[in-house]
Amino acid sequence: YSRKRKAFLIPATIFFLLFFFVFVFLAAFTTVLNSKAIGPLTWAYIYGIAQFVMTWILMHIYVSQANKWDDLVEQARREVAEGKGR
Repeated sequence: YSRKRKAFLIPATIFFLLFFFVFVFLAAFTTVLNSKAIGPLTWAYIYGIAQFVMTWILMHIYVSQANKWDDLVEQARREVAEGKGR
């Protein structure tokens, strides 16, 4: 359970932080995000909206993984209660 959880949480956290701080870096130190992307919208707006989308996607992935982890914990509890645990 713990290894599976860490195997998801560490990469997801690194991805989230990189995605966020790349936006901050690009906005602060470059002009890349200032150019027009779609109509009057600049890449800064697109990237900002993408952060909301990415957060929702990660949340849904996390919830589905957490449900699997809950099933693993419940299975372990049943095994311990039945005397099959270590």
